[in-house]
Amino acid sequence: MRDNIKGVAFDLDGTLYPNYRLHFRLLPFALKEFRLLSAFGRARNIIREEMEQKFRNGHSDSGQLLVQEGGFYAYQAEKTAKLLSVKSDQLKEKIDRLIYNGWTPIFKKVKVFKEVPHTLETLRKAGLKLGLLSDFPPEEKLKNLGIDGYWDCIHCSERCGALKPYPLSFQKLALAMELPPENILYVGNSHPYDVIGAARAGMKTAWIKPVLSPGKKPAPDFSFTNYRQFLKFMIL
Repeated sequence: MRDNIKGVAFDLDGTLYPNYRLHFRLLPFALKEFRLLSAFGRARNIIREEMEQKFRNGHSDSGQLLVQEGGFYAYQAEKTAKLLSVKSDQLKEKIDRLIYNGWTPIFKKVKVFKEVPHTLETLRKAGLKLGLLSDFPPEEKLKNLGIDGYWDCIHCSERCGALKPYPLSFQKLALAMELPPENILYVGNSHPYDVIGAARAGMKTAWIKPVLSPGKKPAPDFSFTNYRQFLKFMIL
């Protein structure tokens, strides 16, 4: 498999840093805005379920998107507002202010996994293209995490109008990397979002888990618990 890999793409949240480091710092916000966060999460799950139905009906191309590019954030606010029984235009502003913009500075205090910078440097020196695909906008987060200078391309699935595991955002990432999907290894921490989504798009998959969990289907092409193992697999 390694001989066919020309590029490696990564998820961000929970993949390049451990989730607990963010969740610990978000705890005061989560307690204060529990009702909003709960509805926000439920709305995203509803959107994913709607997209999954589209996928199962054979509509995985841009012409059959549930939400057109650029319209995701309004649609998300509408779904969240319905759960909270409030006006969607006011809620969209609140979500932008508190979640999308409010969380970004926190990443200055979040540290990536220890081996991540060395891993990215080694992959680049080996001649591999590097891409990143995140559900949430990643650019400012990458700067605050100190790993913004490694990437050939950066994508956000929300801007494509297609949350993971809908395959369109993975397909657009492959186009931006100028590689066939089968020559890309996608690395993520979520089996239902990252592994399934990338596999649906035709990519190879690597699943990072603190404790390996066998039996998940479809199985990833490679599972690992730390980036030392990942580099040993990729380079040696």
